[in-house]
Amino acid sequence: MTDVQSDVGAAVEPTAPPAGADATDGAPVGVDAGERAIAERAQRIAGRSKPTRVVAARVSIWLRLGELWRARELFFFLVRKEIKVKYKNSALGFLWSMLNPALTLAVFYVLFTFFLPNGIPNFVIYMFSAMLVWNLFQTAVLTGTSTIVSNAAIVKKVAFPREILSLAAVGSAFMFFLFQSIVLLAFMIAFWHRPDWSVLWLVIPALAAIVVFAAALAVFLSAVNVYLRDTQHLVEVLLMAWFWAIPGIYPYSGRVQQGLIKHTIFGIPGTHLIWLYFANPVSPVVMSFQRVFYNVVHPRSTLLTKLPSGNSIHKLIPNGVMARYGIHWYVTSDLIVLGVSLALLVGAMIVFGRLEGNFAEEL
Repeated sequence: MTDVQSDVGAAVEPTAPPAGADATDGAPVGVDAGERAIAERAQRIAGRSKPTRVVAARVSIWLRLGELWRARELFFFLVRKEIKVKYKNSALGFLWSMLNPALTLAVFYVLFTFFLPNGIPNFVIYMFSAMLVWNLFQTAVLTGTSTIVSNAAIVKKVAFPREILSLAAVGSAFMFFLFQSIVLLAFMIAFWHRPDWSVLWLVIPALAAIVVFAAALAVFLSAVNVYLRDTQHLVEVLLMAWFWAIPGIYPYSGRVQQGLIKHTIFGIPGTHLIWLYFANPVSPVVMSFQRVFYNVVHPRSTLLTKLPSGNSIHKLIPNGVMARYGIHWYVTSDLIVLGVSLALLVGAMIVFGRLEGNFAEEL
């Protein structure tokens, strides 16, 4: 690969603005206000940095991490910009990020309570505990995949660590996750449903695992999408199928768990399909959230069952609803996902560094 020198970290000498540039702000003419603001911040970061950046395969991962740290101001600016742009000129603003999941919860509550009753108590809490994680992951990956192409004008004209665009997409998805968490808390209060306060700390490793995993995919796919534009469309389709691989709108215990244990992988003796199920890094994180927020170990069916005596009772659901593993299983699974995700993130940054040298030509 041909080395491409950029001016990140190089000493900046005051010179006359080049042709086609606006002398008042240093940003290229034709760039809108948002892109101009990004350009200004990127140029300030370039002026503060000391080492000269070389966009090539030989750039070490430590140099890239150092550049990202120095560009942290740009990261926070991009996250704020993403949130503001999404609800620009909107009367309700941030409330839209909560109204959408709130309406979804209300619809599923009515559906599974009155029209398709499944007998699972507070099933919407079980479901939305999974949806919180999935929405964070899906939004981060989808937005991160297309972010380099979407910001082509800035990528081609301003020198800054491009990975920060993908990471900012993950950061904005995390902010929307926080807004949607308020909806879950509101429904838990409305249903008088208590989480397991004793294991509330389990949310921290689970959340760290899913954020790092989403960041790894976002960085890698954003670079690939520059060369193969079908990537972002393929990711949309794969995520639709991926959703059904997590215990979101179906209970894990019972037929699902038994079926996974019963069937083998491609008929290989001694194997279990459940191994592939937990090879999905999102599943342990989803189950951890359900363990904390749903927290119904021995649920009673909301449907009445008649006894021979003529009385009606709410029977226990035999196999429960959520995964019935010990806390150590959840912690270990989340830490494994976090460790693997960190390795994937390092690999994604290395691949990104090898591919970004020709971004300007491809965009």
